[in-house]
Amino acid sequence: TGHPHSSPDAAVRFLERVGTNMGLACQKVEVCQGRVVLILTWQGTNPRLRSILLNSHTDVVPVFEEHWTYPPFEAVKDSQGNIYARGAQDMKCVSIQYLEAIRRLKTEGKSFARTIHLTFVPDEEVGGHKGMEMFVQRPEFKALNVGFAMDEGLASPSDTFSVFYGERSPWWIKVKCMGSPGHGSRFISNTAAEKMHKVINSFLAFRESEKQRLKSDSSLTLGDVTSLNMTMLEGGVSFNVVPSEMAASFDIRIPPTVDLKAFEEQVATWCHGAGDGVTYEFHQKCMDQHITSTEESDPWWKAFSGVCRDMKLQLKLEIFPAATDSRYIRAVRHPAIGFSPMNRTPVLLHDHNEFLNEQVFLRGIEIYARLLTALASVPPLPAEG
Repeated sequence: TGHPHSSPDAAVRFLERVGTNMGLACQKVEVCQGRVVLILTWQGTNPRLRSILLNSHTDVVPVFEEHWTYPPFEAVKDSQGNIYARGAQDMKCVSIQYLEAIRRLKTEGKSFARTIHLTFVPDEEVGGHKGMEMFVQRPEFKALNVGFAMDEGLASPSDTFSVFYGERSPWWIKVKCMGSPGHGSRFISNTAAEKMHKVINSFLAFRESEKQRLKSDSSLTLGDVTSLNMTMLEGGVSFNVVPSEMAASFDIRIPPTVDLKAFEEQVATWCHGAGDGVTYEFHQKCMDQHITSTEESDPWWKAFSGVCRDMKLQLKLEIFPAATDSRYIRAVRHPAIGFSPMNRTPVLLHDHNEFLNEQVFLRGIEIYARLLTALASVPPLPAEG
């Protein structure tokens, strides 16, 4: 299911078959042509209560096979128990851990008041625009009656487990500079390149300041600062022609602690300061800054953190540095936690030789089984009557 050439259909059929064999109800929702969300449901004893949502995505990023030690889609396990496969961390591991945790609980004869839904969505790796972003607006999502959601997190190379309660807002900005054209042999004034030079200097000076702020404060993680990278540069028609237009594109990720209106005013100031004929446009502008409560007074977090304490799991609470489908769930006002139970594991999502050790994988099933037991047993909340 790697982009851009593979189809998620085979993965959906596989998951549907597994879910049916486990006695889970199956529903498929085509959110747009060729993009299907699969819903597997373990019905609770009190369907009126809000449900637990376990989300994962079926797609993975492309591979460059020449850089892999083993074939990336064969799930080869080496002598140390490391399973090499694209998706071993991001995030087919979590999809299967969800299912195996539920299988274990059902085999033990357990049942819970709250319904548990598993959603398997497409296109997360290309922004989720034809996946979760569309799905949360549909009546089928609203019918899930979500109370609390879990989605992917990141591996952690240390003993701690990373838990993500919010995400940075991705802004993709394209700055265009118009200027005087002419022959490449002359000193032409007011050129697009001179203006672009000022724009780039302003953007990258801010980048350096945030980089140094992260470096100088050990309490900060990447998710606590604004990252900025120039990712594309366009312009020019010939070596001997001064162009009338140049453009630069920037990928900016902004933490929820930043005033987004004030930040855009700063962007406008940088562009205005470069001269006339400098404009910017957004190719992505996420304005949602909702975060999920991690206060012990919150019943969902109390259930989640209580299990982690009982299992002696050391948690590290963070803002997710990139973007996952959790942002769309939070945007429609549902609490969501990003959590992949993978500690003592190098972060290799999107990297060559992505792997997960079998013991870490199996331990994750146990962790999810305990978490689901607690979350699906949260007593009725005041809003649930």
